[in-house]
Amino acid sequence: MNPEPSEGPGRPDGPSEEPSRDRFPPEEEGRPVGRRVFLATLGLGALGVVAAPGLQRGLEGFLGAASGNDPTGLTGLLPNGGGFRYYSVAASVPREDATGYRLRVDGLVDHPATYTLADLRALPQTRMVRDVQCVTGWRVPRTAFEGVRLARLLEAAGVRRTARAVRFTCFDGTYTESLTLGQARRPDVLVALRMQDKDLGHDHGGPVRLYVAPMYFYKSAKWLSGITVTDEVRPGYWEDRGYDVDAWVGRSNGRSDVPTG
Repeated sequence: MNPEPSEGPGRPDGPSEEPSRDRFPPEEEGRPVGRRVFLATLGLGALGVVAAPGLQRGLEGFLGAASGNDPTGLTGLLPNGGGFRYYSVAASVPREDATGYRLRVDGLVDHPATYTLADLRALPQTRMVRDVQCVTGWRVPRTAFEGVRLARLLEAAGVRRTARAVRFTCFDGTYTESLTLGQARRPDVLVALRMQDKDLGHDHGGPVRLYVAPMYFYKSAKWLSGITVTDEVRPGYWEDRGYDVDAWVGRSNGRSDVPTG
């Protein structure tokens, strides 16, 4: 909700990540995927399960591009080379590179700040290896994420006493997420720069995304551009469409999955 599992234009990674089994993303106008295109994509998806790493990376890029132009959502049913699935909530997502990327921290803070990608890379990095769990049911085991603890950025900003929550915005122009201040200060919540020991690519929400390890992947917003400290929780994109605001894996959304930690 927010792939990765739920990745893509505004895709919920997860996940921006994913609509649940009984909830569906809003319909978008566009040309449906043709039967031949879908069947070819299906064949490639099956091939990706047994493909060599190089071919998997190519397949991942193909599916990411295809899903961005797929109003039917059919490409979201296919795994990519890393086991993630793609979902879209925005028609397209601009690309940000190391030169142009900016992350703004503002709101109820004493020291608003804007970080470049180089600024974030210069800060102490934390690496975590956890399972990724999508609210639609699929799971990717032992996925490595690396980045700056969100708590460090909040501490540097000087959070005011009236603050109660944090709102996240994304440069896809559509996806939003939120956490309580207590959740945002957890040591297993990252402003992530790397995934699976590689710099975050565009399809996985790069160059910077949120990673909330103990929650369903739609909380881990992709293409992160803004961190705003607020006086109350403001439900994100998928919460406005029925998902639980507190999205603990196995203890929310009517699911009983094993916790990712």
